[in-house]
Amino acid sequence: MKRPFVDATTLRKIVAEYPTPFHLYDEQGIRDNARRLHQAFAWNAGFKEYFAVKATPNPTILTILKEEGCGVDCATSTELLLADAVGFKGQEIMFSSNMTSLEDFQHAHQLGAIINLDDLTDVEYIKQLPTIPKTICLRYNPGGNFSISNEIMDTPGEAKYGMTRSQLSLAITQLLDLGVEQFGLHAFLASNTTTNDYYPTLAKILFELVRDLQEETGAHFTLVNLSGGIGVPYHPDQKAADITAIGSGVEVAFNSILVPAGLGDLSIVAELGRFMLAPYGHLVATAVRRKDIYKHYIGLDASAANLMRPAMYGSYHHITIAGKEDAPHDHIYDVVGGLCENNDKFAINRKLPEIELGDLVVIHDTGAHGFSMGYNYNGKLRSAEVLLKADGSTELIRRAETPEDYFATLKLPVRSSL
Repeated sequence: MKRPFVDATTLRKIVAEYPTPFHLYDEQGIRDNARRLHQAFAWNAGFKEYFAVKATPNPTILTILKEEGCGVDCATSTELLLADAVGFKGQEIMFSSNMTSLEDFQHAHQLGAIINLDDLTDVEYIKQLPTIPKTICLRYNPGGNFSISNEIMDTPGEAKYGMTRSQLSLAITQLLDLGVEQFGLHAFLASNTTTNDYYPTLAKILFELVRDLQEETGAHFTLVNLSGGIGVPYHPDQKAADITAIGSGVEVAFNSILVPAGLGDLSIVAELGRFMLAPYGHLVATAVRRKDIYKHYIGLDASAANLMRPAMYGSYHHITIAGKEDAPHDHIYDVVGGLCENNDKFAINRKLPEIELGDLVVIHDTGAHGFSMGYNYNGKLRSAEVLLKADGSTELIRRAETPEDYFATLKLPVRSSL
């Protein structure tokens, strides 16, 4: 059974200071996980984790990761602005985008970021930059299905990202003619997988392709970007990915493919988001309503506006009722929010302890793609974000939205109180 990273007594003290709903993050957990990742890949001198900003775009979180040696992966100009404001510089930033405007490429180039091209036609935009970058990364899409041990993990052929094999060769040739000196190769072939075989299998594909592309084109490759895709155990009976075993598996592929090809100095980089943050965030809410018709419903002061994944994907997020961790799970509820949408449900037919109004409800694994996917449907205001610091104190790292925030972009006078 999963347990929150904060006990019920501490949580009640936090709620006394910060009204629910809010996202709570565990600083020590984040730091410890970042250190495990770096230790797992310490065998590669150039290893770098470029945290996927889209997962948790909060400057305090980004600062913690920066202090732990991470860079950032940005996909938009706004994320570049955030990275720059936090203090990430030059090649501490990876710009991995798609359907990208010239202005966004110019912004990334201005910051000295490593630009990761998603499409062959992106080369035309590189030509229009003030200077030609010395280093360019290219995103690969092999098409078809991606399988591990005959099990289909995902279908890259249905994804909008990346270039075909022939397009990679053509892009490299064109970029060499422009004066690009160094190249990287990137691919993202499966999402949220907890198998230890994903990164090693992906690495083998990319390492062999780098070797072949260098022989074919004469391009000098300096990095392979394994991107994200390592998942977390959302279900309590799931086994977590073993990052040490994953790092060792990539090392075996590196030594068997790249070292014999004279590419032993190539850097391995990652763009992990979910793995870095998801388990170290909780959405904390209060049970505010109940309804008994054909089913038993518990209504929270949070909604899909605070955590979109269950409504959007049908995703499982474990739920703990603070102080009732060991109580019998002998009631069946749909745990819901107050949006005028029937998919606004955090759990369906979930066995939980008896829930009383006023109980604190902890929704697990919301540290990535939780707050960041929030929205304002029905005029719902986005929640606060709170950091549980390593010393046990708390810090408000994003205040909750107010009605004034909601109306700030409109030409409409609004009274601030009812």
